[in-house]
Amino acid sequence: MYDQTIMNLAVKEANRTMKKNIGGPFGAAIVKDGELIAVSSNHVLSSHDPTAHAEVMAIRKAGRRLKTHDLSGCEIYASGYPCPMCLSAIIWANIKKVYVSGMPKDAEDIGFRDDYIYRFIKSDMADKDVLEIEPSGRGPALELYKEYASLSKEIY
Repeated sequence: MYDQTIMNLAVKEANRTMKKNIGGPFGAAIVKDGELIAVSSNHVLSSHDPTAHAEVMAIRKAGRRLKTHDLSGCEIYASGYPCPMCLSAIIWANIKKVYVSGMPKDAEDIGFRDDYIYRFIKSDMADKDVLEIEPSGRGPALELYKEYASLSKEIY
């Protein structure tokens, strides 16, 4: 069930770090069974890490706190609609509910380019002006994957 107080925490953290030039205007909070697990914000600028988005940072904190990579049962509150990378991280973490405040157009209107990535994905990732992906022989990967499968490791 949506809790405005949790969204306010995400927004407050985003505002705090944005003003310190740590990152952009994005915050995220993760809850499980009504308990606040993690709050974080965008740290791209301070960490020089383009993957340090608010949702990813919150997922990392939640995983450390809960000592698991599987955040099933958690919900995430995001001050902005998650970019494609963050959507993927949320899905990989098994989070099934995302509450958002801002929408993709809102971020685009202030200069963020999530729409650029969404269009690339919709084009079947064939726009070589954006990114060129060239297969270079499957042998090494298939050998590695076969060895992994033989070890009966956990699939996540």
